Amino acid sequence: MIICPLCDHVQPEGTECDVCGKRFPAAVAEPTPVATLPELEVTPHAGGRAPVATAVLPDLDVTRLRSGPDLPAQVVPDLQLTRARDMGAVPVTPMSELDTGRAPDDGVRTAAPLGAVVCRYCRNTQAAGLLCDHCGMRLPRVKPTVAAAPGKSPADDDDGWRACVSCHTRVRLGKSCPECGTRALEEA
Repeated sequence: MIICPLCDHVQPEGTECDVCGKRFPAAVAEPTPVATLPELEVTPHAGGRAPVATAVLPDLDVTRLRSGPDLPAQVVPDLQLTRARDMGAVPVTPMSELDTGRAPDDGVRTAAPLGAVVCRYCRNTQAAGLLCDHCGMRLPRVKPTVAAAPGKSPADDDDGWRACVSCHTRVRLGKSCPECGTRALEEA
């Protein structure tokens, strides 16, 4: 393990620290002296490029293929790789025995949770805020909509603040929401 001398970060390998970027000094490999043993035979080695005398064995058949294809390329006339033929107008009939798995809509909707809510991850009960104070996950909370005063549209109150489209927190135009990070854009 390598320990950075600047920030004490521990990492398994590398030439520089992953945290602060300090370059580690390179290990200097000192050449060790090699003494030859007098009782061993010295075998010359030319780096694998030494010529070797070879002779063809008369009992073996020469079966090596020559380089390149042995046969000329042939076109297969039945095979078309681009697309299938035109099938024409195919009749489409609905399958009456197919169950779509959807029940008819009864119009009843689930009420939005108001007041204290329970975080679905850590089961912490919290009365205010969009993020859980214990684990930081988003809570299933909605802000109630405020009815606009008659004759005044939200665009008339142009103080530079808008409601975030994701979590409805007040945020300045062109800035990121502090709660969810969504960027507030100018409405058209």
